[in-house]
Amino acid sequence: MSHVNPDPEPERSTGLEPGGGVPPGETPPAESSMPEAGPRETHNPTKGWAKGPLTLILALVILIAAFFLVYALVLIL
Repeated sequence: MSHVNPDPEPERSTGLEPGGGVPPGETPPAESSMPEAGPRETHNPTKGWAKGPLTLILALVILIAAFFLVYALVLIL
């Protein structure tokens, strides 16, 4: 694993005063990204619902909707 220093090099950065300060009106150097900021992720599970739980939830919703439909029909008749 190689390490990348995210700090700018004062010798090669324009507009820096001695000590690393930035004079007024000058834009400071941009930060570099930190590619090694966290641990390497080797397992990324799939996103979304599995077919089994989604089917059970859908069946339960249909069953409850059918119950209320039959209940409403019994009350009307």
